[in-house]
Amino acid sequence: MRIRVDSIGCRLNIGEMDALARRFAVKGHRIVGPGEGADLVVFNTCAVTHIASRKSRKVIRQLRRTIPNAKLVVTGCYAELSPAATKSLGVDLVVPNTDKERLPELLTERGFIAPGEAVPGAALDHQGTLPGVRTRAFLKVQDGCNNRCTFCIITVARGDARSRSVAEIIEEVRDLVRLGYQEVVLTGVHLGSFGRDHGAAHGLEGLLRALLRDTDVPRVRLSSLEPWDLRPELFDLWSDPRVLPHLHLPLQSGCDATLARMARNTSQREFSAIVHAARDRIPDLGISTDVIVGFPGECDAEFEESLDFVRSTEFSRLHVFRYSPREGTAAATMPGRVDPQAVTERSERMHRLGAELDTRFRRGFVGRDLEVLWESSEPFGDGARWSGLSGNYLRVVTDVPAEADLRNTIQPATIVGAMPGALYGRSASSVETDLFAPGQRVAAY
Repeated sequence: MRIRVDSIGCRLNIGEMDALARRFAVKGHRIVGPGEGADLVVFNTCAVTHIASRKSRKVIRQLRRTIPNAKLVVTGCYAELSPAATKSLGVDLVVPNTDKERLPELLTERGFIAPGEAVPGAALDHQGTLPGVRTRAFLKVQDGCNNRCTFCIITVARGDARSRSVAEIIEEVRDLVRLGYQEVVLTGVHLGSFGRDHGAAHGLEGLLRALLRDTDVPRVRLSSLEPWDLRPELFDLWSDPRVLPHLHLPLQSGCDATLARMARNTSQREFSAIVHAARDRIPDLGISTDVIVGFPGECDAEFEESLDFVRSTEFSRLHVFRYSPREGTAAATMPGRVDPQAVTERSERMHRLGAELDTRFRRGFVGRDLEVLWESSEPFGDGARWSGLSGNYLRVVTDVPAEADLRNTIQPATIVGAMPGALYGRSASSVETDLFAPGQRVAAY
């Protein structure tokens, strides 16, 4: 059977669908992409903001229109929160988040997949890998959240925190390494709480130690971590170079009064302390964050305080969101709605600051060597323009001879210049002469 799996939203959503695709492929089904015919489509929705919900509906309509004869199965957070509205868009089956893990079995039970129709392993290539897979695997190790941030609807859509077993994760990572993945990104709704539901106070540390001890995974990256879940001892694990020097620590606001209304379990002082502890132990660390502007009650003074704190913390990257009221959250009924024009202006100012911080962080690596996982290439001049990610989550592009194939290899690059959003680097496979033509040379700025 030809099966297409797709998703929007967070890395957790991506990881869930990547894992589902591998399960289908191992059973012999053919995984297809956009533009190819499909007999079955599984789409994982998002509802973190009203824009994400609107985009989920748009994608569902597009899928129904462009693949009219395929069975359309929809799951994820938007489908969980609005099952009737999802079904009305021409969906054949709405699957709640609680049943997402058993989708292959469920689809067989419902007759969407005929038992025994696939030949096990037929969809895998001669190396045992899934055609078209990413070089990085997003691996869900945890789901749900026990926090009750007043703006967040995901705790409603995903339920309470629950963790997978370490043994199960270890075995899946070993499988991913056998399939050729160079990097595994550990994901979850509340990743820092991993293992607590099993009685492990520092479960994430234990999981990392086990992965480093019991697998040969070349690179391990952590996705979003709440700052209050971390203790300085965790950062000692970065002495193993396989753990990548990048942390995403969602701040949401740099003002203590706003943080209190958000029910965030941190403050300026506490957040700064964990950032300093991480930077003291992890060289070249990149720290990215999320910031919400226009939260109910955010006056001009609170925004300025937040802006100043973000500037002083010197993040490597900002993800800026305008507050989006979500029905069913505490913040949706709070007084003090911010004027939309003020929200727009604050968003623009925070975005400008983010660009400044991003530039400052990247240009600090010009003239240095970075290990890069090369992911994809496209035609560029007489050769190919390869793009990849450094350990501290910097995009690096390079020109290589046309016959070179860097995909899914980890090779060093000497950074020779910077541009908005990326670095230029000379890879180990580059020609010995100048990497860029005179008109293409980019200086640090």
